[in-house]
Amino acid sequence: MSAITITRCVCQRMPFTVLAPLARERGWTLDDVMRETGCGDQCGLCQPYLKRMLATGQTEFHEVLWE
Repeated sequence: MSAITITRCVCQRMPFTVLAPLARERGWTLDDVMRETGCGDQCGLCQPYLKRMLATGQTEFHEVLWE
């Protein structure tokens, strides 16, 4: 098992499992997610995860992603 599991935007406490279907349903881009939810717009650490989530639908990450 991996040492880390990242499943949410920490600043907004929003799980990616909630964000992914919402973004897909509404056709959101990263900018839309940030504007509508505040996720990725505070510390910014979840932005790489949000980008991958939007591109692939992945909602659980076991690696540190950088821009």
